[in-house]
Amino acid sequence: MSERDPHTLTRRELLELLATIPLAGALGFGAPRVANAARLAAALGDREGAFTPRFFTAHEWRTVRVLVDDIIPRDDRSGSATDARVPEFMDFMLADADTSAKARTAMRGGLAWMDAECVERFGARYADCDTARRHRLLDDIAWPERARPELSQGAAFFSDFRDLTASGFWATPMGWRDLRYVGNTVHPEWRGCPEPALRKLGVAYADGDEHPAR
Repeated sequence: MSERDPHTLTRRELLELLATIPLAGALGFGAPRVANAARLAAALGDREGAFTPRFFTAHEWRTVRVLVDDIIPRDDRSGSATDARVPEFMDFMLADADTSAKARTAMRGGLAWMDAECVERFGARYADCDTARRHRLLDDIAWPERARPELSQGAAFFSDFRDLTASGFWATPMGWRDLRYVGNTVHPEWRGCPEPALRKLGVAYADGDEHPAR
């Protein structure tokens, strides 16, 4: 992959390449690295100017930005994946020196597969297709166990890509708010566990005690 632009490969060559990569989990990263990349991406929100990717090519960057927003679009509850800087998060992860060559190849090959499949179906690369056409492809690869055999490699890539998108989004303050997460907040007054929860657990407070006893 490092010797040729993946977008110059034929569809057959792409499938042969992806078949050599165990795509399930290829884009999996440990929690500490995810948290660090999400923190760096979130910090960009306070800076002006365009972000320059270190890993993605210009075309891949455009494709990633379209694809992550197809996965997590903006709605009345929160912003989109690009609003949460998920593409920047991915670029930090993939540009990291500790990232494996397998993960980088899986990303480049998978994005190229998305383009090749869209060109074959619709005559245009993924980011150049309209929403309806893009979603038709995603519907076919969203569930690996249901995907047709000839789409299995694309389905495996999309499953990993979707997981990485979710990891980046819900590791940010925007994602926390979307989940209604209320941790890491100060409670100045402790009023004890609610009575319904105590009953469900089968415990009760002893007189004068702040901790329930069985």
